[in-house]
Amino acid sequence: MNKGLRLSEKWFRFGLWLVALVFAGFLIGLGGTVVDNLPRVERTHQIDEFIDAESAEPLRQVITKSSADLRVLDETYRQAELRHAQARATTMAAQQTFSNWLATRDVTRRTDQDAEVIRRTAKLDELKEEEQKALQELQQLRQRRLSLEQAERGAQRELDGLRESARHKLEQVARQQELRVFLYRLALTLPLLGVAGWLFVRKRQSMYWPFVWGFILFALFAFFVELVPYLPSYGGFVRYLVGIVVTIVVGRQAILGLTRYLERQKQAEALPDVERRKELSYDIALTRLGRKVCPGCERAVNLDDAATDYCPHCGICLYNRCEGCSTRKNAFSRFCFSCGRQAAGIA
Repeated sequence: MNKGLRLSEKWFRFGLWLVALVFAGFLIGLGGTVVDNLPRVERTHQIDEFIDAESAEPLRQVITKSSADLRVLDETYRQAELRHAQARATTMAAQQTFSNWLATRDVTRRTDQDAEVIRRTAKLDELKEEEQKALQELQQLRQRRLSLEQAERGAQRELDGLRESARHKLEQVARQQELRVFLYRLALTLPLLGVAGWLFVRKRQSMYWPFVWGFILFALFAFFVELVPYLPSYGGFVRYLVGIVVTIVVGRQAILGLTRYLERQKQAEALPDVERRKELSYDIALTRLGRKVCPGCERAVNLDDAATDYCPHCGICLYNRCEGCSTRKNAFSRFCFSCGRQAAGIA
């Protein structure tokens, strides 16, 4: 707060700044709603739109049929495995029984059991043949499953190739859409920024300055928050090039502004002391003195030294004597704080 302002004026200014912030908040909300809906102008594309349908459809049919055949084959394969396991277990049990029986016969050496040996051997051969048939069925199912899996993987690889090609096309379209949406944002934001710049130059000290500053805050938010984060990258080239251009433009304006400011300061410092103090705003002079800088040249001045009446840098009068009571007072004050007399040359 400026020290030269009245207490009520300070509170009024505080309230007006609240008005500016609230106004900016509503504008930001409205602008954000508009910007969020900008992408809806563009249609959202899917990767399937860029896949060659004539080439992809037969591959999908092969994959679908192979998957269905594999599901049926898996059930058949499990049943075949179970039959083979049962046949093998039966053969092993029969072989073990036959071995035990042969061991017993060798001990007894009964020749009348030769026919039984032949019968048991034939039975064991039948069991082994059944086991071999189950194994052959299982191997055939394995071969069929392998063929189906190879066909499915081959079709999937070809389909993946088509999808990869389609993905590149989708990315190109997405980048083009991103650029168009950014241009929509730019077309919406730049005019706001231009209006904000004009308001800052021409209207920031007007009676309706809260609305001016509210709009300026809204424009800055729209540019730095709603626009800059969505700047297309394209490998960083666009961002760096835009950053270089913006830096050059802003830097050039800053250099020109500093040059004009220094030129104005030189011209102002060449004017007589009385004219210089008349051109300085009362509030600005008090604010700068409160910061312990010269109101004329804005260089640091030791105001705590009672002997400092003039700026050692530009020579402007900082403190003088009241013509009524000779009290040392601020040269920019309108009245003497000691006797209340109006300062000479100040309306």
